[in-house]
Amino acid sequence: MSIELRGVVKRIGAITHIKPTTLTLEAGRFNVLLGATGSGKTSLIKLMAGLDPVAEGTILMGGRDVTRLSPQKRNISLVHQFFVNYPHMTVFENIASPLRVAGMAKSEIEDRVREAAALLQLTPMLQRRPQELSGGQQQRTALARAIVKQSQAVFLDEPLANLDYKLREELRDQLPELFAGRGAVVVYATSEPEEALMLGGSTALMDDGRVVQFGPTAEIYRHPANLTAASVFSNPPINRAQIVKRGDEARLNADTAWTLTGAAAALADGPYTVAIRPNYVLPARTETATVPLNGRVLITEISGSDSSAHFSIGEENWVSLAHGVHSYEIGADHRFFMDPSKCFYFGPDGTLAA
Repeated sequence: MSIELRGVVKRIGAITHIKPTTLTLEAGRFNVLLGATGSGKTSLIKLMAGLDPVAEGTILMGGRDVTRLSPQKRNISLVHQFFVNYPHMTVFENIASPLRVAGMAKSEIEDRVREAAALLQLTPMLQRRPQELSGGQQQRTALARAIVKQSQAVFLDEPLANLDYKLREELRDQLPELFAGRGAVVVYATSEPEEALMLGGSTALMDDGRVVQFGPTAEIYRHPANLTAASVFSNPPINRAQIVKRGDEARLNADTAWTLTGAAAALADGPYTVAIRPNYVLPARTETATVPLNGRVLITEISGSDSSAHFSIGEENWVSLAHGVHSYEIGADHRFFMDPSKCFYFGPDGTLAA
């Protein structure tokens, strides 16, 4: 089973929301759509689900052209970030609703609902109504309804976004296991790069209504095809600056230069954009973070067990993200250290050079 998009375009009036997109999503692994709010993730899901019309192109499911078919005829399930359950029904009835619509026998409905409820730890809640549930239990109910239907395709549109941190972590760990071996194409939209990495599988990086790179998640994280892809797959935003290469040296400014090795050293001399993720820019020298950067601290934040500092370096604003609690003085100069082995180098056209 697969979902194949061939030159698919979505327009609303004169505005193009999804630019020509060709993409194949396979069953047996998570397919993640990763991008910022407004990048086109939900628009693409709505096209695949049949909720919005296709302006151009073709959508195939399992080799069958479904471009003009309604959602009901595509055999799909959709879970939103909002808890969409029927308030007047019990949890059992909510989970069973698509099976009853399909005219399934009562005994089979009973078996399927109880199996899905057991998977999602909902068995004690089957006779409760949604308003009697926590947010996590309500979202589990929506997921159980998607599982019980045994659809060809399951679309999860930021399904954990409105849950608290602990519930989000718990459900995120369970999701790949819940859908494993079911033969459905699972498509999961998120704006969080960390979530894409945790889910694994394949990821389509989205920006401005187009897929800028698609492939195994870990592979495109390590080797972004272009500067846009590197930016999409980084949170906090990836640091970037203009450098000049001469021989085996990269020079960022009068104070900052480092020696290039490997493929970067073999690049032709000239201007490039260097980019490095914030977790490789640290507030103290380490064995690998050795290139000093003199910056002025603009903003600081402690989040969980990490400390971040936004700082100016020349005309650019960079971010350092380090484990532990680090003290900074806003407005003061601070020396940070970059790991040169984690730098990406992009040519003038934005494509990865090394």
